[in-house]
Amino acid sequence: MSPSRPQAERDAVTVEIMFALFSGAFLGAAAFGVLAGAAVWGPVPGPWRGPWLTVSGALGGVLCCVQVVRVLRRPPGRPRPGPSPGDVVWRQPSQPGRTNPDS
Repeated sequence: MSPSRPQAERDAVTVEIMFALFSGAFLGAAAFGVLAGAAVWGPVPGPWRGPWLTVSGALGGVLCCVQVVRVLRRPPGRPRPGPSPGDVVWRQPSQPGRTNPDS
């Protein structure tokens, strides 16, 4: 059994997933709104309105999915969250009331 991830890493993954979902939903809704607005208030002929709205919804859904995948897919060069091996990590003082670990 492998050790579980630390709470901070789980929180970071949760935030990243929520960002991907909200940004995807916003992008899809904006694309649908722009394209559907042309069908509702623009010069689109009557027989074309139904197919136009269908294509607008499909395109909005596709853009939503593409955005979610794009945000969640980690590029190979992207660093993992947390300290790097060369970073200095602050440690708790060994005795209460002391501010320097070497005191």
